Amino acid sequence: MIQTLEWTDHGVRFIDQTKLPTEETYVNCTTHEQVADVIRTMVVRGAPAIGVAAGMGIALGVKNSQAETVNDLKREFDQICEIIGKTRPTAVNLFWAIRRMTEKFESLRMRSIPQIKQALIEEAQRMHAEDIAANQAMGRHGATLMPASGGVLTHCNAGALATAGYGTALGVIRAAIEQGKKIHVYADETRPFLQGSRLTAWELMKDGIPTTVISDNMAGAMMSQGKIGAIVVGADRIAANGDVANKIGTYTVAILAKEHGIPFYVAAPTSTVDLDCPTGSQIPIEQRNAREVTHIAGKQMVPDGVEIENPAFDVTPAKYVAAIITEKGIARAPYQESLGRLAAKESTVEV
Repeated sequence: MIQTLEWTDHGVRFIDQTKLPTEETYVNCTTHEQVADVIRTMVVRGAPAIGVAAGMGIALGVKNSQAETVNDLKREFDQICEIIGKTRPTAVNLFWAIRRMTEKFESLRMRSIPQIKQALIEEAQRMHAEDIAANQAMGRHGATLMPASGGVLTHCNAGALATAGYGTALGVIRAAIEQGKKIHVYADETRPFLQGSRLTAWELMKDGIPTTVISDNMAGAMMSQGKIGAIVVGADRIAANGDVANKIGTYTVAILAKEHGIPFYVAAPTSTVDLDCPTGSQIPIEQRNAREVTHIAGKQMVPDGVEIENPAFDVTPAKYVAAIITEKGIARAPYQESLGRLAAKESTVEV
């Protein structure tokens, strides 16, 4: 399995996703500031992976602390969380991880500083293991929705690289293939950062899964030609009503799917569901650097001075979503009810 990130004795190690697919290199972070930077610069990306990275970054910052009292350590802890929390505003898993680590710290206030440090490291490692197990469970649930054969379209990268391992949307595809289904993946290139052509195609080819990369504006034509039997994507935040924030371009794919009568599925862990966010209109959308649009592989592709829009995500209304696949089961409309039930359900995932 691809090691997207891992805790080591020498720091937190990340595969550098900005260098794929031509270079398989790794970045080792020894401070929480460095972890924040790799999240911000998309060395690591994908909502579940960002959540685990945040937990490990917090644990690393606490491990490095020179605080002599628990109260001083808590002040440093809060500062570490603030730095991590400013990296990627849309991915709700980031804030889920911060909240989980904060609750863990509060439960340890009567312990010694070495005990607190070790417990937070173990909590971050537990989050890593839980994410992989959740993805595998999600895959088993979602595989039942995949066609027995034919094309499945995905947008962006919701695979092992977007998680601690196995993947959400690609985990569904992997599980379907493991069950004997004959699936050919169509991967949108996903402009402007090309997560589909760079990352999805790379990891699927490593697994020997048949894959065709298409440019984003080919998706409708592929659907009209009958080449796509289902669509499955990941998510960075899911509102309580089932509206889904995912990589820019997902909304377009969902509308095209509706027009062509093709089921559009979303695969994400319950940590991506934000029940405190009523609808998609309340989801903050990150604006990224214009250079991602103006340049490709370092070469300028637009005239000087032209205005650029670069929202990292768009919101797909729940009415376009056939089902939301989680590690606890499958939610269908009305999502206000089904997502609430799943969120309250005890996890059956074994680590």
